[in-house]
Amino acid sequence: MISDLINLFFPKACAGCNSFLLNSEMVICTQCRHEMPLTNHHNTNNHEAFAKFYGRIPIEFVATLFYYNKKGIVQELIHKLKYKGHEEIGEIVGCWYGEELKSCAVMKTIDVIIPVPLHKKRLKKRGYNQVTEFGKALSKTMKIYFDDTILTRNIYLKTQVKKNLVDRTNVFKNVFEVSYNQNHHNKHFLLIDDILTTGATLEACGRELLKIPGARISIVCMAMTH
Repeated sequence: MISDLINLFFPKACAGCNSFLLNSEMVICTQCRHEMPLTNHHNTNNHEAFAKFYGRIPIEFVATLFYYNKKGIVQELIHKLKYKGHEEIGEIVGCWYGEELKSCAVMKTIDVIIPVPLHKKRLKKRGYNQVTEFGKALSKTMKIYFDDTILTRNIYLKTQVKKNLVDRTNVFKNVFEVSYNQNHHNKHFLLIDDILTTGATLEACGRELLKIPGARISIVCMAMTH
């Protein structure tokens, strides 16, 4: 009853369209859920996200949940998650995608989930890594260990949005560093991020993780540019 009164005077808004949420809805309204452009990557082995890494780095599996379009619902969600402190968006998307990914055979071979790290300067400014709650929700849903200490970002970079793939690839050399021990040998790592664009950041992270003897890499993102 108390929660009903709170919702009456302080109604929660949908993170996608800002309409009031019903009591049965959480973070994203039912209408926005139906309108979000799903990729269905996890249902096929041949798709555009996997193709981004072809010939660049050995990857076991790649998948994203949504297509990211300018001025779309997904852009609104990612913007609020990344810049407005709405970490609950990462959690709800992680639970959503975790349930979908559980049916993939390759997910049963994943040992550790690792988020793309932020530089400590950016982490201090933002206060959080936008993919941490996404990763923790995937971890809880799929019962896979989450570790944000194996991979670190040692060089602070300004936004790379306007750079092409070649420029980004050159910039990201030596940006990331892997820290591991014998317990990490021969593990299958799931690298996660918010948006897959050129793939340069994920490629750089993957190359560091592949320095671990016997390591295998898979990638999951919330969305990809379309």
